[in-house]
Amino acid sequence: MTAIATRLPGILRHKVVLAWLVVAAVWIAASLLTRGFGAYGHLRYLLELAAVIGLVAAGQTLVVIGGGIDLAVGAVITVTAILLPLLSVAWDPTGLVGVAATLLVAAGIGFLNGLGIAALRVHPLIMTLAMATLLQGLLVIVAGGSAITVRNPVVEWLGSARPAGVPVGILLWLLVSAGVLVLLHRTAAGARIFALGTSPLAARLSGVDIGRTTVLLYTLSGLAAGIAGVLVLGMNRQGYVGIGDPYLLTSIAAVVLGGTSILGGRGTYAGTIPGAILLVTITALITVVNASPGWRSILFGGLILGLLLLSGREARR
Repeated sequence: MTAIATRLPGILRHKVVLAWLVVAAVWIAASLLTRGFGAYGHLRYLLELAAVIGLVAAGQTLVVIGGGIDLAVGAVITVTAILLPLLSVAWDPTGLVGVAATLLVAAGIGFLNGLGIAALRVHPLIMTLAMATLLQGLLVIVAGGSAITVRNPVVEWLGSARPAGVPVGILLWLLVSAGVLVLLHRTAAGARIFALGTSPLAARLSGVDIGRTTVLLYTLSGLAAGIAGVLVLGMNRQGYVGIGDPYLLTSIAAVVLGGTSILGGRGTYAGTIPGAILLVTITALITVVNASPGWRSILFGGLILGLLLLSGREARR
């Protein structure tokens, strides 16, 4: 008992534990102050929305730990949501061909980002921003201002099915989360990612293939954003230009709120998960206030900035 009491302060100061405690505190307070907030159906809906951010942030977490950043994830989500209906061929009754082809394109976009960063020595910020701008232009040409409705059995199932009362999106998030955590903390590739984010020079001298690891990171980030795009399309049933834009900054905020250093080399996806839930919860509470769209943006941005300042996540160099 004494040993537990001695270790308790250190456990409570752990960034992942602290993130989960903040989520629990906000949920309890909101349930007591807001009627219906604590209902099972509402909390399940919040988790379903958080699953999209969590999926995008899965790839973003890997990239940030590796010392980079991916500003193309929002554009990749939009590409997925618009391209998948076009690739869903009539001769495939399952819809799996369209989903697989679209995810391959999303991963390919991430691959090109990683290749540009590794081979051409372009800064990740510039490379991914340029890719996002290029994709946005192509999407405007392809789709214009019209929304594209999806008719794909797999996508529709992802957006509506609830096995045992649990949305498929949440189950998909759990599956991806387990995979990311195993990759980061139980594989040699995960050790190379942390080494790259801590010091690229030291990692290179230690025998880490910097180029291959960088390409892997951004390919996985593109794939994760593509999976999120499929889920978003299933939930909305329509794809349109800009549908992925809200998930760019929220994916980065979820990563940082979860305790991952934006400087790279430190962090875990286990903290990103409560970070995504907290962001969705904050958005829901702001909506309850019934503020105008302008004030919602101001309140949301202010709260995120305050949480980031309070968390003190940045590692000292």
